[in-house]
Amino acid sequence: MLPIDAAAHSSRWRRRHPVDKAVLGLGLTVLAISLPPWPGAALVLVTALAVLLGPAGVPARRLWRAYRVPLGFCVTGAATLLVQVGGPEGFVSLADDGGSRAGELLLRTSAASLGVLLFAFTTPMSDLLPRLVRAGVPAPVVDVALVTYRMSFLLLDSVRRIRDAQAARLGHTSRAAEWRSLAGLGATAFVRAFDRATRLQAGLAGRGYDGTLRVLVPEAKVSVRFTAASCALLATLAALTLVLKGALS
Repeated sequence: MLPIDAAAHSSRWRRRHPVDKAVLGLGLTVLAISLPPWPGAALVLVTALAVLLGPAGVPARRLWRAYRVPLGFCVTGAATLLVQVGGPEGFVSLADDGGSRAGELLLRTSAASLGVLLFAFTTPMSDLLPRLVRAGVPAPVVDVALVTYRMSFLLLDSVRRIRDAQAARLGHTSRAAEWRSLAGLGATAFVRAFDRATRLQAGLAGRGYDGTLRVLVPEAKVSVRFTAASCALLATLAALTLVLKGALS
């Protein structure tokens, strides 16, 4: 199980309906994209971080381990705005207002990423995917997503076991051994993935699979109080951004 999925299953908000958490997390993401980067995205970033570490109860170390990957993409994307290709100053030169545009993009993307992580750290996929059928998503699409989600964990576990076995047999002692081990890892993982898929298909056929995977979903009701508080928080952030934007301009 991935760390972010394990955190979602042990979250304080685990028993809340996904709609409650979607209104808050995805609402923060929408605000980060639509509001002015300063101070709007900065306020969203601080709010999302406070909610994650506070009411949601996400450990700071686990949050950083998950956040550093999208943050790296955010920094890489923002860095490209610092330079321009071509022009009178040479083939590659510093872009006009590149620093401000890069900072705005970094604020937007990093704040939006925290909004998505707020939803991911509090909502297991096993709670979300089965409910998508009630939202109008075709059942076969949800079934494929559920099977893919399950198979991905099995494949990652197989890769880990193969790497441990290779390391125990001195398969990583040199560069040549690393390449041989990598080739063997890819080949073995490929064969095991097809073997597990075949066994899964045979198991479903033996259980009378009729095109729909039926799973038990924990009972949960949409909390009007939680949703209203989330909407009030989002509205407050939007209003505070407009007020501060007018005061700073």
